[in-house]
Amino acid sequence: MSTSESHLRENPYELAREQLRRVGERFQIDAGTIAVLGACKKAIEVAVPVRMDDGTIRVFQGYRVQHNVTRGPAKGGIRYHPDVVVDEVRALSMWMTWKCALMGIPFGGAKGGIACDPKSMSKGELERLTRRFTTEIINDIGPEQDIPAPDVGTDGQTMAWLYDTYSMNKGHSVLGVVTGKPLSIGGSLGRVEATSRGALFSLRNLLERRGDTLVGKRVVVQGFGNVGSLLARFLQQEGAIVVGLSDSRGGVAARDGIDVEAAFAHKAATGSIVGLAGSSPVTNEALLELPCDILAPCALEQVITEENAARIQAPVICEGANGPITPAADTLLESRGTLVIPDVLANAGGVVVSYFEWVQGLQEYFWTEDEVNRRLDEITSRAFAAAWELKEREDVSLRLAAYGLAVQRVADATAIRGLYP
Repeated sequence: MSTSESHLRENPYELAREQLRRVGERFQIDAGTIAVLGACKKAIEVAVPVRMDDGTIRVFQGYRVQHNVTRGPAKGGIRYHPDVVVDEVRALSMWMTWKCALMGIPFGGAKGGIACDPKSMSKGELERLTRRFTTEIINDIGPEQDIPAPDVGTDGQTMAWLYDTYSMNKGHSVLGVVTGKPLSIGGSLGRVEATSRGALFSLRNLLERRGDTLVGKRVVVQGFGNVGSLLARFLQQEGAIVVGLSDSRGGVAARDGIDVEAAFAHKAATGSIVGLAGSSPVTNEALLELPCDILAPCALEQVITEENAARIQAPVICEGANGPITPAADTLLESRGTLVIPDVLANAGGVVVSYFEWVQGLQEYFWTEDEVNRRLDEITSRAFAAAWELKEREDVSLRLAAYGLAVQRVADATAIRGLYP
């Protein structure tokens, strides 16, 4: 287990509820409804004993939280990270509810996680961890109940183990139990790139409204995992100049631009982008403060806080990660005219294509990659347009507009369904 300091500076669940409170006040949503939406429907905490490669047994703490299922089955990733705590999972599940509602897909929000360091574990240990965790939560997941997906520290292989474990217990293959699966076992074309592609579409939509394009825009991407690395690649392909990149070990910067493909190769060879030829070293913290046109935090929560918000130079921030900006920092950035494309809009591409994968699995009929990307563009652009129209009409931030649309949709569904009994 990592002994490094947690990246969480404030309680993420309290921050998520503060965001909800602001939305409720601004759009005059009934206080009782806000109270209902501020609570999580179910939080499962399980012990996950695993036999390690050296024969010892370690017990990990695992969580699965379902925030809201008013609009459909719960949907959300599973995170493997040393800092996973139940309140982080609660916050992430709440953000998933808003994300699904904003995109207009029939899911509620969920999230899961295990407090572990996947980088220090062997493939066999990770498989045993995943299979035991799946068994512990098996009665609470399913294609019509709660559908997991990859998140930080997990990938298609993790989902394959989860899918297999669930299917073996049910006695037949259940394609819809999980999304983000490898193509060979019912995954969707375009799913791996979906979160990054959705962020790209959001940036395009913003710039088009300003009569501009990505060509020549100087971009900093924090995080070189699945989301950040692919977003950097897409942005460079669109003509943007990537001047800063980072991963968990540190960052690199280059005034004249970084060759993103060279960064991919360097990370594959060394395990990190640190030391990339033609670049200068920079810390993850300093990377956020580099002069640029677009900043894309694509790693973890709470990287932009009240302490460093005033030093952020980017006029546009695209939240590739969930919750990278705290509410206090949000207020400071807004007062300075910084435009933030919020997480529920910027990184919703993953859950949209997860929805596509779920639909394809239920139908056992699969789409072409062009069809997946076209439908993702349509849904992302429609959500962006609705949020932008509300922003302009009500003179609020894009975050408040996006969250306002999403929360109102869930509130309306809650009112229509009523309280049982």
